[in-house]
Amino acid sequence: MKSTPILVAAAAVAALVAGAAQAATLDDVKSKGVLSCGVSTGLPGFSAPDANKNWNGIDVDVCRAIAAAVLGDAGKVKFTPLTAKERFTALQSGEIDVLARNTTWTHTRDTSLGLNFTGVHYYDGQGFLVTKSLGVKSAKELDGAAVCIQAGTTTELNLADYFRFNKMQYKAVVFDTSEQTLAGFEANRCDVLTSDQSQLYALRTKIKNAANTVVLPEVISKEPLGPVVRQGDDQWFNIVKWTLNAMINAEELGVSSKNVDAKKSDKNPAVARLVVGTGDMGKKLGLDNDWAYRILKQVGNYSEIFERNVGSGSPLKISRGLNALWNQGGILYAPPIR
Repeated sequence: MKSTPILVAAAAVAALVAGAAQAATLDDVKSKGVLSCGVSTGLPGFSAPDANKNWNGIDVDVCRAIAAAVLGDAGKVKFTPLTAKERFTALQSGEIDVLARNTTWTHTRDTSLGLNFTGVHYYDGQGFLVTKSLGVKSAKELDGAAVCIQAGTTTELNLADYFRFNKMQYKAVVFDTSEQTLAGFEANRCDVLTSDQSQLYALRTKIKNAANTVVLPEVISKEPLGPVVRQGDDQWFNIVKWTLNAMINAEELGVSSKNVDAKKSDKNPAVARLVVGTGDMGKKLGLDNDWAYRILKQVGNYSEIFERNVGSGSPLKISRGLNALWNQGGILYAPPIR
């Protein structure tokens, strides 16, 4: 999902912590015995608690993978639900160790907030959800529409740019959370609900008459979503980055939670570096050499976390699309572990 550069409070905190980022996040996490991970307040497929208050989603699995790599146990995660306006301040202040909250990687966020994005685990783009009774088939027909939108997100800027460029007018109906935007849409406070397409599909599962709604074909932005850490701690940045890379490389190499034990004896050197850690791949991160094995055994490869949370094994049924591997028609690509 998204967040917006209109983050005065966050920028102020960033200025205070600039140059003083906690350069011992790994030690802090080990000392606490738990990873503090910032997630959304509830977005199906990405991060949401179930009826038993257990968190699930693709963002949640990224957090669990980091915990598996660092603490040896994917269950050692404390999930902190945050609104779009709260998320960056929580990370900057040290309240959380990593942010995995459907957050868009942008220039401003990567340069002026004292934060670093560690990669992309979901390629997304902003779209529009409307009721079929509105009678429109294209976003170009939305001139004069009232649009439900979440505050503190890149959605606001993208929406303004799109309507201005296409010489259209709109009325913004702004809410603090995605749940509130959906409630506003269902209460007919707006004609259109706009957000990342993934979020639109997730929210659509909550609509009683979902069959009477449609996501318009236009994708009006690039929304690369990924985990975020504080600047100034290169070791922690590398750990989070290579946790994601390990899951992507595992899919490409055919290593999954189901066969990772058998793959320990695989003759492919790339598989050995991933699963066994030959060449001290774990020690170079400050971890044990079986760091990636734990990720794959306890959480799975990228395909597994995608399909069970947002893909074919989930209510969302989102196709891989851009999130397919680079050699299977998508743009998902990870540097090699070597």
